[in-house]
Amino acid sequence: MYTTINFPTKKALKEAVAKGDTVRIYQPGGIFTPPESSSDYTGTAYVEGPHYPKAHSWYATVELINGKVVKVK
Repeated sequence: MYTTINFPTKKALKEAVAKGDTVRIYQPGGIFTPPESSSDYTGTAYVEGPHYPKAHSWYATVELINGKVVKVK
């Protein structure tokens, strides 16, 4: 899954979440939509970046509350 903002690094993702930016996640393609990508999901999800077609260079475990990323591990 990806974040709605195409962060170039995991550090950039962490900084955005720490300063209170609204960051959500989604699953591209539309064939399989996991529950983690719903707008009201609360729990753990796994994201990667940067977005395709660039090679993924970072991966993160994130905590979501009501679909918003609140913590990056």
